[in-house]
Amino acid sequence: MTRVSFIVPAYNEAATLGEVLRRVEALDLDKQIVVVDDGSTDDTPRLLEEWSGRNGFHVIRQENRGKGAAIRAAIPHLDGDIAVIQDADMEYDPNEVPELIEPIRRGAADVVFGSRLSGGRPQRAYLFWHLVGNRFLSLLTNVLYNTTLSDMETGYKAFRADVLRSLDLREDDFAIEPEITAKVCKRKLRVYEMPISYYGRSYAEGKKITWRDGFKAMFVLVRVRFSD
Repeated sequence: MTRVSFIVPAYNEAATLGEVLRRVEALDLDKQIVVVDDGSTDDTPRLLEEWSGRNGFHVIRQENRGKGAAIRAAIPHLDGDIAVIQDADMEYDPNEVPELIEPIRRGAADVVFGSRLSGGRPQRAYLFWHLVGNRFLSLLTNVLYNTTLSDMETGYKAFRADVLRSLDLREDDFAIEPEITAKVCKRKLRVYEMPISYYGRSYAEGKKITWRDGFKAMFVLVRVRFSD
């Protein structure tokens, strides 16, 4: 059976992390869960203590450095054939992971992006300018890399584990998303998109990404495209 490693970066996500972990644990998959506590100051560390010692469950603790640093910290600990980045905030439903990874399991894909914008799944209606920004970044990605992605900023990405390990990732913050997208596209890997549900949060509910991250994403996409 194909083994799936879940990377769960978490920063002050005590309100939702437990439910995310329960849903991942309930999946009928041979799996490993690697949670990176990125310097949380809420009850996240206590919650992770309750999960420690379970089979296939691993916790990494570090000072607050950002989502990218958390993902990079997890990669050396992966033992699965497929790696899935699973946010801890319940915006993405773990029950959709079996469908998300299917193109990789079949041998058709190296990377799968879960698209919030391809239709067919529940989507929370909110934050118009986030939608505009995401569509612009996806258009920029498609122009720079001659591809057809509809949602380059998606947080739901699955990889052949060896492919993820081979990416030279350097970004510490939310810029890890455009960096992954850019380096995957630049290498001409086999990328598929699958429609996913999106239960987006407002800033009052804990959303952390801002417009500043959008400008940095543009810079990263261009830098990777024209670097050696």
